[in-house]
Amino acid sequence: MKYPSGIKKNHIEREITYGNRGMSLEEDLNQSNAYYREIGKAYIYKKPTPIKVTKVVYPSSREAIIKEAFFEMPSTTDYNGIYQGFYIDFEAKETTNKTSFPLANIHPHQIEHLRNVLSQGGICFLVVRFTTQNLTFLLMGEKLMKFLDEFDRKSIPLAYFQKEGNLIKEKYRPRIDYLEVIDQINGGMNRGKSKTFQS
Repeated sequence: MKYPSGIKKNHIEREITYGNRGMSLEEDLNQSNAYYREIGKAYIYKKPTPIKVTKVVYPSSREAIIKEAFFEMPSTTDYNGIYQGFYIDFEAKETTNKTSFPLANIHPHQIEHLRNVLSQGGICFLVVRFTTQNLTFLLMGEKLMKFLDEFDRKSIPLAYFQKEGNLIKEKYRPRIDYLEVIDQINGGMNRGKSKTFQS
């Protein structure tokens, strides 16, 4: 598929081998979000990618195969929703790089989107998994912007995630309990309290 305005999407096929579980970060997050919804804790969803289908073939009366489609507009981030009155918006990425997270994995329009969410008082962050080490970090949007504004680098070192981010420990349910991290950062997010989030 093709992005508008010359934005290209690279398709990288790789085997996820951490713990021999075969689960991708996206699958883990989707399961975690389903659990949050099931218990009424939060309502956070993966955003659908806006595409326009231009060519379809019908091998039979019951089948339709999309042969050609393109992205109508650049997508923003992967997930958004609401948690205890707070707007949540985040991007999830995996990398096989052992020492850093390549910033080429995030498009400029996604960075702009995260800045806009921050400017409106929303909670935004990155969830990044270093697949080789099986380490998953949550990096708050403010910390991401601080790095981008202060450093002229093409990647974020693992050490920055270890210092400024928060390690997300894997569980049974939810698999990736990122809301627990959000609660820890803010000292607890309870209904009826001020809706001012502390990063």
